Amino acid sequence: FLQMLKAGDIYQSEHPVNFCTRCETAIAFAEVNYAPRTTKLNYFDFDGVEIATTRPELLAACVAVAVHPEDERYRGMKGKKLTVPIFGHDVPVIEDVAVDPEFGSGAVMICTFGDKTDVYWWKQHGLDLRKAIDRQGAMTATAAPYEGMSSEACREAILRDMEETGILKRQEELEQRVGTCWRCKTPIEILSERQWFVRVHQDEILDAARKVSWTPEHMFARMENWANSMEWDWCISRQRIFATPIPVWFCTTCGEMVLPAEEDLPIDPTVDMPKTPCPQCGGSDFAGETDVLDTWMDSSISVLHVTGWDGTGKPPYFPAQLRPQGHDIIRTWAFYTILRAKALVGSHPWDEILVNGMVLGEDGFKMSKSRSNIISPEEIVGQYGADALRQWGAGGAATGSDIMFNWNDVVAASRFQTKLWNIFRFVMGHLEKGADLDAPVTELTDRWLLVRLSETVAEVTAAMEGYQFDRALKAIREFAWNALADDYIEVAKGRLYADDSSRVSACSALRTTMDVLCRLLAPIIPHFAEECYHNLTGRSVHKEAWPDFSYADDEARRHGDLLVKTVAELRRYKHDKGMALNAPLGHVMIYAPEPVDDAGDAGRALNADARWSTGTPRLEEVVSGVSFNMAIIGPALRKQARGFMQAVEAFPPELLKNPPATVTVDGEEIPVPADSFTPKVAYRVAGEEVDVLTLEDVVVTIGHSS
Repeated sequence: FLQMLKAGDIYQSEHPVNFCTRCETAIAFAEVNYAPRTTKLNYFDFDGVEIATTRPELLAACVAVAVHPEDERYRGMKGKKLTVPIFGHDVPVIEDVAVDPEFGSGAVMICTFGDKTDVYWWKQHGLDLRKAIDRQGAMTATAAPYEGMSSEACREAILRDMEETGILKRQEELEQRVGTCWRCKTPIEILSERQWFVRVHQDEILDAARKVSWTPEHMFARMENWANSMEWDWCISRQRIFATPIPVWFCTTCGEMVLPAEEDLPIDPTVDMPKTPCPQCGGSDFAGETDVLDTWMDSSISVLHVTGWDGTGKPPYFPAQLRPQGHDIIRTWAFYTILRAKALVGSHPWDEILVNGMVLGEDGFKMSKSRSNIISPEEIVGQYGADALRQWGAGGAATGSDIMFNWNDVVAASRFQTKLWNIFRFVMGHLEKGADLDAPVTELTDRWLLVRLSETVAEVTAAMEGYQFDRALKAIREFAWNALADDYIEVAKGRLYADDSSRVSACSALRTTMDVLCRLLAPIIPHFAEECYHNLTGRSVHKEAWPDFSYADDEARRHGDLLVKTVAELRRYKHDKGMALNAPLGHVMIYAPEPVDDAGDAGRALNADARWSTGTPRLEEVVSGVSFNMAIIGPALRKQARGFMQAVEAFPPELLKNPPATVTVDGEEIPVPADSFTPKVAYRVAGEEVDVLTLEDVVVTIGHSS
């Protein structure tokens, strides 16, 4: 504060400010929220000119009437004087291009102050200042005979008086957005008060903001729009009791501002007194500043403190690497931090800013007591644990988007952790049986797993570096649930019960996979990852480096994809046939574009004599039966349908393939309806009947004899 005051970036002045008459304090633009309301637009006679206003209580503060310079209705009125109804003082008619000829009557009264436009016109045209509303929201002596009334009561009283005197012409309902206090929701007033301000240099702030990497990028537009909308400087003084004191005294003799030495800070000027006389007049009586600072004056220099600022120069670790924050405080914490960093250090405060969205209730609205949609983190953690909540937060939405809470998502996160724990226990059970965990990974399925792991590491790393936590979690889940559990373990687990080098290869691959997977999971589910990693290695995962794991094997990727796809299809075949998944399948031949050596994994996974071959099988197509289309046969043949089907079933295979035009039923020659039946086709290989499955470029034959 003192440094910026001495540099001229902070000053005290009387100026229009946003003021909450309930909290009885000035507030900054960033603390003004807007709410819709329905009000009345009141048309009345203003000394012969029709005026429309929503705030007749401000008549006492009217200082001019404005019209558009090209509005023919008011041609020649510029410079004339009009008498304000009820109050009797004269005001000039001025012209300004900002007047909207389409609103109301096209003539507007300028009052001090109804809104920001009034402030602009008041400054632009050098108008008088009339204070009709005080800090408590009551009418002042300027508004006599309504002095002491609330602004709402005054509005109704003036409208009654207008009606009685016949100057109120008509009223219309109007939807408008009203500025309200962020704390108590009371509509704000714009009052001219002596306050403390920080100079806002929009161009400098935006130049510094552009040096920051914004995630998501579109959040920069919020900063830019806010900076460009600032119409006056940041009001930093508050008329409250509890906050950081403003370290300033005023000499009661000459009015000189007196500042403490920086080494004497912190001080409370209402309690502490200057150590030296007034430098201007030598007086020793002082009045301490009773206003306190906007809380964002404290928060906006937090980056200086975390980077090691000692109050002078640039902090040793400045700028910070990252600012994580919500999008709702871009116009406060982010904006003010950039402003203060630029003023005090001359630089942008951080290299990157990561902007998150808001958590919404299950009904899609912001959580609030009034909507009864608040769910406490303690409730979630109590039922499902902290890591399930963290998973929900990471995967709930894209970075920067609002996240609607959903219990089902938390339940799904908890189930994923249960799945992971079951995987981990299964793997640890086999690793603890002993194996050379540094042994080379030699078998196809194991190499395929490491390729998939390497791809996952690359995808998760890229997502995390881009702060796309939802993408990172999705990639981890897909790898763990699909590639590791559903594909790899189901295909390779038979080798884990063996006692040969193929088991060693599987254990080595699994040991590497669990190590890397725990480290990928650590930022998202730290407690779970720590438990697993400590059991795996005896160390803390949070002291380990991010995994720098890369494994390339194009052949293993291709052949492994063929293997897991084929095994999955054959397991589906078993299910469709009503077979148990561990039931013997018999002789299976898998014809692939390339020779595949799966170390027997397919056979063990399917409980089958599974062999790989190249080329295509020599299939012999045979007719094994017939399938009837009753939707055609029933309506066409009615009572003859049964006899027709019996006759067709007696056809030799050649007639089933090439049916005749007619067939004899009960001695009568009847036509064969089109599409009434189709032959069932079976296949044989070397005389053995087989089922055939086709998976893109892979053909599988399944023998019927075991």
